[in-house]
Amino acid sequence: MSENTLKILSFGAGAIGTYIGGSLALAGHEVTFIERPEVAAALNARGLRLDLTLDKRRKTLEANLLPPAQLVFADSLEKALAYGPFDVALFALKSYDTQSALTEIEPLAGKMPPILCLQNGVDNEPTIAEMLGPEMVIAGTVTSAVGRRDAGDIVLEKLRGIGIANEHPLAKKLVQAMNAALLNAKLYERAADMKWSKMLTNLVGNATSAILDMPPAELFARGDLYDFEMRMLSEALAVMDAQKINVVNLPGTPVKALAWAARGPRWLRPLAAQKLGGGRGGKMPSFHIDLHGGRGKSEVDYLNGAVVRAGKKVGIPTPINQLLNETLLAMTRQEISIDTYAQKPEHLIRQI
Repeated sequence: MSENTLKILSFGAGAIGTYIGGSLALAGHEVTFIERPEVAAALNARGLRLDLTLDKRRKTLEANLLPPAQLVFADSLEKALAYGPFDVALFALKSYDTQSALTEIEPLAGKMPPILCLQNGVDNEPTIAEMLGPEMVIAGTVTSAVGRRDAGDIVLEKLRGIGIANEHPLAKKLVQAMNAALLNAKLYERAADMKWSKMLTNLVGNATSAILDMPPAELFARGDLYDFEMRMLSEALAVMDAQKINVVNLPGTPVKALAWAARGPRWLRPLAAQKLGGGRGGKMPSFHIDLHGGRGKSEVDYLNGAVVRAGKKVGIPTPINQLLNETLLAMTRQEISIDTYAQKPEHLIRQI
């Protein structure tokens, strides 16, 4: 094994885990995935399928197939760690699954490599650091859009890139490895700037879309809902300002332009609405998928809820983020019917 070859542990073969872990495996790195027993068995039989044809640099019109012999799929963390020691672990789970994953990690913490946390929100890295220590956490973020057809079967839908905070000795080596694997990685000097900037992009058109059962393009086409979303983002920006956190552009994602739209004059609305509404294509945002798919879980408390909690610490009011967080959580718990606000934006807006 070359000194530049990494041994990588990936928590799950979901969309992001398969895309990043699979791309690194294609580039010659050793990757072990942890999955549920039934999924691990299926992937051990058929391997991974990565449709990366969108990336013209790969010069292929066919999906990349990674045979089982080239990878390891373990059905528990204990079994996966037997293939170590590892250089780094990829942690790209939904934020609401962080605690259950840490429960599994805790008795094996001494065998864990540093964790590259690629999750949405700003609370996961501190939670992981509390258990494993700050030296065991590398902050990251993913802006590329990846669709999941099945476990271990993904398609690259929008090539943007990956951000990694330059606050860990491994950061530069990871960026080099990822760029060699055509993942468009970039270093950021401050984790907080990178993570909060990514959260801004996750906030816009997400909770409101789920609550109102409306696609983002429809939201931003309405003046009242556009203003509602911009006020929500302005709250988050005020909380960032109070913490001296800067807005930074992320790979392929002009976050500064989003912040400018939130703070800018109203005449920007037609242009901004067109960009924001068309940014997802016809795909519904994740909060909508989770709510209307009946999953009984939502990441809203890790996004809008995180803004509310940080706002309270620094004395910044965040009424719109609080309304969205509390409403969507209540709908997720079936305390409020999903029909209550469906296609009824005036019912939501009048509560502010």
